[in-house]
Amino acid sequence: MTTPPRLLPLLEQFDFACERLSGRMAGPVMDSGDGSQTRVEGLTDAEYFWEPVPGCWSVRRREDGPGPRATLLAGSGAWGRDGAAYPHPWPPPVTTLAWRLSHLTEMLALRADHTAGSHTLTRDDHPVGGDAASAVSAFAAAAGAWREALLGVDDAALDTVGHCTYPHGSDADDPFIDIVWWVNQELLHHGAEIALLRDLYRAGPR
Repeated sequence: MTTPPRLLPLLEQFDFACERLSGRMAGPVMDSGDGSQTRVEGLTDAEYFWEPVPGCWSVRRREDGPGPRATLLAGSGAWGRDGAAYPHPWPPPVTTLAWRLSHLTEMLALRADHTAGSHTLTRDDHPVGGDAASAVSAFAAAAGAWREALLGVDDAALDTVGHCTYPHGSDADDPFIDIVWWVNQELLHHGAEIALLRDLYRAGPR
């Protein structure tokens, strides 16, 4: 299938954001943004779980229960991600790198399924990574699945409201091309947060 021309810039932006974030997490080099290469250590488990302030939301062993102000652990398996039913706590809790990466990975994997898969997966089906290596690998797989789903859409699909049946966003109300844009901005802004957490962890006392 020929990719619709108006989707191409969004695909290029998605690829760029994925490459930057993946390099920032895994190393051994990353693009500093000006075309030069900077060495970076791979993400460790200690950094993955690091809480920059008290009371963070994070990824936790299910047997330990939710963290401060959380009422549930989202996801499947032995680990879950802190969460709460609406309305969420205010002010919002600071979230760890593990929480942000899990959130991104779940969003990509579920939207891929609800675009070109079974259209059935929920947050309760999505496994949450209990270590840095598995979480980085899961992110790469989810990003690949979302990109593959995008390659299967045509111009009509881009204009279709509800083309993606993802149940946790505005997908039922917006044209699919708006959802593609939204996923990109989620990746860009959470990717920037993850990069900042890496900088703070490296530079700060622990």
